[in-house]
Amino acid sequence: MPTQVNPATGEEGKTFPALTDEQIEAKLAKASETFRSWRTTDLSTRTDLLIRIADQFAAQKESLANIITAEMGKPITQARAEIDKCEKAFRFYAKNGPPMLAPVEQKLVSGTSVSHWLPQGPVLAVMPWNYPLWQVVRFMAPTIMAGNVGVLKHASSTPGCAAALEQIVLDAGGPEGVFQNLHISASKVAGIIADDRIVAVTITGSEGAGIKVAEAAGHNLKKVVLELGGSDPFIVMPSADVRKAAETAVTARLQNAGQSCICGKRMIVHEDVYDEFMEIFVEGVKTIKIGDPTDDGTQMGPLSSVGARDEIAAQLDQAVQSGANKLYGGDIPDQPGAWMTPAILTDIPDDAPVAREEFFGPVAMVFKIKDIDEAVAVANNIPFGLGSSAWTNDADEQARFIRDIEAGMTAINQMLASDPYAPFGGVKRSGHGRELGSHGLHEFMNLKNVMLPE
Repeated sequence: MPTQVNPATGEEGKTFPALTDEQIEAKLAKASETFRSWRTTDLSTRTDLLIRIADQFAAQKESLANIITAEMGKPITQARAEIDKCEKAFRFYAKNGPPMLAPVEQKLVSGTSVSHWLPQGPVLAVMPWNYPLWQVVRFMAPTIMAGNVGVLKHASSTPGCAAALEQIVLDAGGPEGVFQNLHISASKVAGIIADDRIVAVTITGSEGAGIKVAEAAGHNLKKVVLELGGSDPFIVMPSADVRKAAETAVTARLQNAGQSCICGKRMIVHEDVYDEFMEIFVEGVKTIKIGDPTDDGTQMGPLSSVGARDEIAAQLDQAVQSGANKLYGGDIPDQPGAWMTPAILTDIPDDAPVAREEFFGPVAMVFKIKDIDEAVAVANNIPFGLGSSAWTNDADEQARFIRDIEAGMTAINQMLASDPYAPFGGVKRSGHGRELGSHGLHEFMNLKNVMLPE
């Protein structure tokens, strides 16, 4: 049974009963039943629902933000920003979804081809705790716009967020079954993927979880979108605005206590500007305001759980044992909750395993490089390929990073962030498929080609 635990205090909250097998069956039956009618709704019906859901996010902003903060420790100002982003995504698909679903006509040598985007059925989403509403909305909004229906298996640590999402759709007047939450354990996921009524699955999570979901989906010949881990490079070259880059790097690494797949986790800095960058970056890390996540002035709260904090602490210790220099931080205060000060690692040996690992917490790794070739080599010397950020005002260097960094996304002279308008996803062991934009809308649709005579 999922139970709320406040990571700032360790106090337990509400417990949500796990669904029985009979209740899971009822939910899947309702999803299948609702899809049969929802798939034939006109686009105006779908966009109207998306707008009403967006209105609910706006109306319930404070209460939703409080749930996020209580369940996973996100500072309240960042939680409010997450709600704003959710609202923006629903309004984006309400406005831009219909033209994205327009048939595409192509003249042939003889006759005409018309391609139609058609819904396929119930889609299962397995979602994480770090952006407990936004991660779901990235799947939820396009699913509804497409004429599909969704079922959600959320992280066990954010059951209140999961329940709130289903209720928002009902509050907006959505039909029962168009979006349902399943309070279930991870052991139930494979069985649901195998169910003939589920047509596809999307997961945002760890590499291990992604492998299990992909295995289950592949065994049942079902499409899967994987948005997994990342250890994103944050590259700073001599022509960059070094102060702006260093100040942005603090936010990129420590936003959400560093618990983001597209955080700038590895700072790769040219030797000519290394000292200048480090002076600003280290001071920014040292002075970030850590404290009560319900306080508007707090910039960094606790990690999501004591277990997650302890894993990061152990990984940090292993990095030091392998030869890395802990320049600052990584302290655990003697108090209840999942607290930890941010840490900075330098002088990381090339052969140290940690150089190719992901720190899913407030630990920055800093690498000094001598030229662009080494910058690209260090950036790509990881099994992941999600995002990246490159700071340079040299047009040739920008083109080189865009071409050669092995990642699904590259931000130039800015912090990488997800946006409803732009496709989101990675390569290598960061997964495959895309969320958001038109690509996210089309992922779980049938592109049916119709051949017409002259």
